[in-house]
Amino acid sequence: MSTVRPFKAIRPAKEYAEKVESLPYDVMNREEATEMAKDNPYSFLHICRSEIDLPEVEDVYSPEVYKKAKTNIDERLQKGIFIEEDKPAFYIYRQKMDGRYQTGIVGCVSVDEYMNNTIKKHELTRVEKEQDRINHFDACNADTEPVFLTYRDDKRIRTIVEGFMNAHDPEYDFTDPTGIGHTLWVIDDDALIKGITDLFKEIPALYIADGHHRSASAAKVGAKRRAQNPGYTGDEEFNYFMAAILPDTDLKCYDYNRVVKDLNGNSKEEFFAKVKAAGFDLENMGADPYRPAHKHEFSMYIDGEWYKMTAADKLVPGDIIGALDVSILQKNLLDPILDIKDPRTSDRIDFIGGIRGLEELKRRADSDMQLAIAVYPLSVDELFAVADGELEMPPKSTWFEPKLGSGLFMHRL
Repeated sequence: MSTVRPFKAIRPAKEYAEKVESLPYDVMNREEATEMAKDNPYSFLHICRSEIDLPEVEDVYSPEVYKKAKTNIDERLQKGIFIEEDKPAFYIYRQKMDGRYQTGIVGCVSVDEYMNNTIKKHELTRVEKEQDRINHFDACNADTEPVFLTYRDDKRIRTIVEGFMNAHDPEYDFTDPTGIGHTLWVIDDDALIKGITDLFKEIPALYIADGHHRSASAAKVGAKRRAQNPGYTGDEEFNYFMAAILPDTDLKCYDYNRVVKDLNGNSKEEFFAKVKAAGFDLENMGADPYRPAHKHEFSMYIDGEWYKMTAADKLVPGDIIGALDVSILQKNLLDPILDIKDPRTSDRIDFIGGIRGLEELKRRADSDMQLAIAVYPLSVDELFAVADGELEMPPKSTWFEPKLGSGLFMHRL
């Protein structure tokens, strides 16, 4: 059973939606956020990355940063840039990218179901990143960005969603500067709300596609508010957090690739010999970018040439995690040959989302790095299998596009 319920969103007034919407807080650094929000006082980056409004504050985790985010929300509410719904509603949120649509319901999900793993995870989180969003949500008294959840597609929910979209005009409909389309419908009909709520009760589990830190932080803020309110009933808003919930059939998972600074003291010839001895077959594919064609095949770029790198059967174990390509790469090449023991903390490795293309791998390997390795994308079914087994994927395993837009809805706690 999955609890999904409507909420009174704080969201942009219709005429401001296109100006407010931004990329999520965690896909850029401070300098990039400052540049993106330049000349746009409405950008949601002034809230989710409020340090850009405090150039004199060096610590992006300073209490002043979180206070500034709350101030910016309040000011926008006072000026009518943001509005707050009069009654709880669900929202249909559709994005278009490269001719492909992904469409889901935005509502609130249960802190308890996150804690009891009805909302399933597939990644570990880092304490410092959790604490950042805990401080942010707590200071803002709101979930400011939705968690990206998925579930196994249910035709009954899809029928309701498609029927509503066909029968009603959207509240927002615009294309952002990156070419992503954003369309939003408001469902405030009580009968439809009940129908959607009841259907989600029949969904056995929801899965985090993107937003493990946001969901962990939201759950901990909920737990904190419970401790502060020992007479809580369970119906208070802090017992729930905001999520965009999309069916698995709409999602596209991209590759999440690696670039490495050096060959750990090896010459290129020595490195190649060790890769082959480890159980990988290497084939020179020339100067044109080469993309892996199937699971257990990689592409490697070094010194102006691309190589097809195929893992031997002996490198593919029978367990779910070990058989993931990112695991095969880490266990048999990055760790033993390049001495990258922990990719979470090593400063010799970086990660590049597949949306940026193979040319970005080449650029990095030709500039500040030496080696690039592209992997074949994981599937949503693999994500489900890992989460159902209560296992954790290696870091930087999945990259979903398009990213959810930020600023189109907030959930007051």
